[in-house]
Amino acid sequence: MNIVIIGCGYVGLAVAKYWRQNSSFNITVTTTTPERVSSLESIADKVIVTTGDDLEGLKSATENQDVVLLTVAPKGGIRYQETYLNTAQNLVTVLQQNSTVKQLIYTSTFSIYGDRNGEWVDEDTPLQPTTSKGEILQATEEALLQGASDKLRVCILRLAGIYGDGRELIKIFSRFAGKTRAGSGGEIANWIHLDDIVSAIEFVRNQQLQGVFNLLNDANITNKELLDTLLSKYNLPLISWDSSVKSDRLYNARVSNQKIKAAGYQLIHPQIIF
Repeated sequence: MNIVIIGCGYVGLAVAKYWRQNSSFNITVTTTTPERVSSLESIADKVIVTTGDDLEGLKSATENQDVVLLTVAPKGGIRYQETYLNTAQNLVTVLQQNSTVKQLIYTSTFSIYGDRNGEWVDEDTPLQPTTSKGEILQATEEALLQGASDKLRVCILRLAGIYGDGRELIKIFSRFAGKTRAGSGGEIANWIHLDDIVSAIEFVRNQQLQGVFNLLNDANITNKELLDTLLSKYNLPLISWDSSVKSDRLYNARVSNQKIKAAGYQLIHPQIIF
């Protein structure tokens, strides 16, 4: 099987390493950074330097491929339009002329559900992103889903907050120890471990799933509960919450993971690893 990973950052790199170690797939990866080519050659059969605005580059990357994994992220958190929507639109254009690719898997984000005041949402809940970036991410999903056909299965995984090897929760949150944060900390903490992202992507590929699936653990705890537990474990001072100041968090929803579990996926880490 021939697979191309478009965007080989934190998630894409982990998936490439998994497939290299556990399969005989022929793996192609793309990067926007020429300096990364030599290091990526250790986990891929072919490395292509291209961007989402480069139709010829995308055409070359997807040529003779069976599966496309799209897992991109903007450098420094900027250029959302180019990184996500333009890439998706150009990729769909390329795949409409491609006779070999049968499956497209895209890693999206649960944040496009927006602020639901802690209410439950699932894959059928209408999206209401609260920022212009969120609107771009919603449009990206729509563009990819519109590219689905009898010949191309499209599956979108809406990921919760990502943590894992090299991105442990204590590394993310230790800088907040002993400080005061706005709000009460009552927002829902939705997280997913890198191990489960890699495993779920392989599950989607193997089962040839299509449509949208939320991917997060079963913890269903608040930010305050998460941070109190985490900081206590490392003997760090707890955060003080100031409920007189409105939290600047732009999304708060209890996201259901029942759909992917009903499809047969079993979480590796159903609870948060502190």
